Amino acid sequence: MGAYVVDLAEVDRGRVGDVGGKGAHLGELLRIDGVRVPGGFCVTTEAFASVVAEVDPEDAELRRAVEAVVLPDELVAAVAARVEPGLAYAVRSSATSEDSAAASFAGQHDTYLNVVGLDEILDRVKRCWGSLFTERAVAYRLRAGGDHDVRMAVVVQRMVGPEAAGIMFTADPVNGNRRVVSIDAGFGLGEALVSGLVHADVYKVRDGVIAGKTIGAKRLAIQARAGGGTVEEEISPERQKQAALSDAEIVRLAELGRRIEAHFGQPQDIEWCLDGDGFAIVQSRPITTLFPIPEAPDDENRVYVSVGHQQMMTEAMRPLGLSVWKLTSPGNMVDAGGRLFVDATARLGPALVQAFERSDPLMGGALRTIAERNFVTVAPDDSPHVITTKQEPIDADPAIVAELVAQREASLAELKEAIRGKTGAELLDFVIADVKGMRQILFDPRNMPAIMAGMEATWWLDERFEKGVADTLTLAAPGNVTSEMGLALLDVADVVRRHPEAVALLEEFPGDLDRLPAEVGDAIRGYLETYGMRCVGEIDITRPRWSEDPGAIVPMILSNVRNAEPGEHERRVEEGRRKAREKEREVLSGLPEADAAETKRMIDQLRTFAGYREYPKYHLVSRYFVYKQALLAEAGRLVAAGVITHSDDIYYLSLEELSEVVRAQRADHDLIEERRRAFASYQTLAAPRVLTSEGEAVTGSYRTEGLPPGALAGLPVSAGTVEGRARVVADMAGADFEPGDILVTAYTDPSWTPAFVQIAGLVTEVGGQMTHGAVIAREYGLPAVVGVENATRLIEDGQRIRVHGTDGYVERVTP
Repeated sequence: MGAYVVDLAEVDRGRVGDVGGKGAHLGELLRIDGVRVPGGFCVTTEAFASVVAEVDPEDAELRRAVEAVVLPDELVAAVAARVEPGLAYAVRSSATSEDSAAASFAGQHDTYLNVVGLDEILDRVKRCWGSLFTERAVAYRLRAGGDHDVRMAVVVQRMVGPEAAGIMFTADPVNGNRRVVSIDAGFGLGEALVSGLVHADVYKVRDGVIAGKTIGAKRLAIQARAGGGTVEEEISPERQKQAALSDAEIVRLAELGRRIEAHFGQPQDIEWCLDGDGFAIVQSRPITTLFPIPEAPDDENRVYVSVGHQQMMTEAMRPLGLSVWKLTSPGNMVDAGGRLFVDATARLGPALVQAFERSDPLMGGALRTIAERNFVTVAPDDSPHVITTKQEPIDADPAIVAELVAQREASLAELKEAIRGKTGAELLDFVIADVKGMRQILFDPRNMPAIMAGMEATWWLDERFEKGVADTLTLAAPGNVTSEMGLALLDVADVVRRHPEAVALLEEFPGDLDRLPAEVGDAIRGYLETYGMRCVGEIDITRPRWSEDPGAIVPMILSNVRNAEPGEHERRVEEGRRKAREKEREVLSGLPEADAAETKRMIDQLRTFAGYREYPKYHLVSRYFVYKQALLAEAGRLVAAGVITHSDDIYYLSLEELSEVVRAQRADHDLIEERRRAFASYQTLAAPRVLTSEGEAVTGSYRTEGLPPGALAGLPVSAGTVEGRARVVADMAGADFEPGDILVTAYTDPSWTPAFVQIAGLVTEVGGQMTHGAVIAREYGLPAVVGVENATRLIEDGQRIRVHGTDGYVERVTP
């Protein structure tokens, strides 16, 4: 039997299982020279387990049942031996999942201050145990993906009667800068700050120097009350605006924070108190919300630009997906937090800033801010590192597009034939070589000019005519494989509509095509034959493709059955062509002959090349699916040989590491599990658009002059205004649209296109003028605003909104 009670001085960070996260960290703090920690002890998880074992786990009033238990005599005696009569103690929960690198559980479990007397302390111990079973704590564990078998220890510490107290972050909690220590401070106990009763002083310390100081209006303080408990006290008006700490104390506390951070090896969230004996530390835990910094080969300042915000994939990727995309794409690409970034340090100059300000003002604004700070050496426009989007003029010859597409299709057919039958090391060598070789296909000298031709035509027309002209001229432009993908699902709905029984089968068995009438099953399989390699987050090869999970497209099929009429595909195409022809006549009418000829040439260029913008990525993900099928077959062989446990273990290895596993027929299972856990933690983080080597997430802003009060600013990408019901959707597979709905989501990659045929407008948090969602919105004639920060949180599902796609903002019509 383990001990029911253990002194803090006896534990360290390796004792989380015995004393919980808080207790383990406090014991570890005691081992740091110069760090003062109030003495105390822990009621262990062993004691918790022995008591809870006597409680019926099915009891509806589980918390009350735990708090009502009779404590074992052994436990009571152990606590009594360590409690000094008349002294006050803090009694605080310390769960085994608490204060971990993945989740802090801050405020989820109970804390009691200034507890006096053995009976009161034992009562608070039971209440801390019971707080493990509150609705808020259970909900937090569910969101954090925590272990439901978590156990609770309790820390009992000598109370400190502080003059001031607060919280210190050894990295700026707002922007993540690791060079900045941020201190919140107030008078009395820190509970006033934690509970939000007062506006704290906020001090910023950078490299040991105070870099900022804001004095809060501290009208209240929480003080220890004689005999136990706490009381709120008003602070005299003359003290309210006084700093809680002197400059010397601020610097000293920041130095203490850096010492603690160095010991734990990562930025810390620290609770501190100041009394007559100096600073005391009463808690330290990892900051769980910081986005990791990419590894760099030196200590030079660096600037990283998010790949995910440009590729419409801001969610975390697994190691295999990261490695395949790195091999696919050129440039100095690094990863952190399960996301990819381009090291733009050498390229940061006026040309790059201007290019991003045009495509993504928030990213461009962030880069301009960094350049103006002289954080790195700014590259002149004539630097060899600067990338320009300027291209030589290209004739609007449809044959160029047709030839490029034909070459890609032939190349894909060759890949499918060449990879057939390959296994083991031969397969891995082939895949690695082919992925690298894909760059030659994607960066064919004619490829980028063909893409840019449509973009340049759009910009040319937008500069010479009123807003929205180019958008209308793009309607139903030919050769757009992504817009055709959405319209083709309308044809599938036409087939389903002829078989009413198929609707019920699709609702009950969405992924089982064999249960469907033959004509319906064949229609869906035919669709998947052409588009089944697509999925949400498709640049990550590990994501399940529609062909692997046909149920993902079923909601859109059923929505089309409900909301569209037979033959809707052809009607939409013809209507788009008609509007485009009418707009062309309108634009050309009245122009001088020479101007009309040039404008006509640009309109032809727009309609010829606009659709090709979508093809290279379609080809890329088609090749990815071929690789994936072959790699999963190899994973099956590794499982059969006992080399790995599950087929998806390969997702947590880079392509090169997987090659070594295949050769050696041996895998590092601990590494795979470690990466599984890391990926789960990365999924909770929000990726920044721009990140510096100091860890600072830098953001730009939109100009909001002239916008209605409360309007949400964004980037206008598809002209028009529409009002309707907001549908805030995180996963297309769960979408349920009605006519007139407006889709509000974090981002849309090509896989969202089937939803576009059902909606009236689009709002996203990420995007630019030429990202996939913007291109398809224009071709479908949907008013769209992208890059609206926090749109999915600021707009409520079901709320009525108005999207101003021409001017770039969203109004919330109903509260």
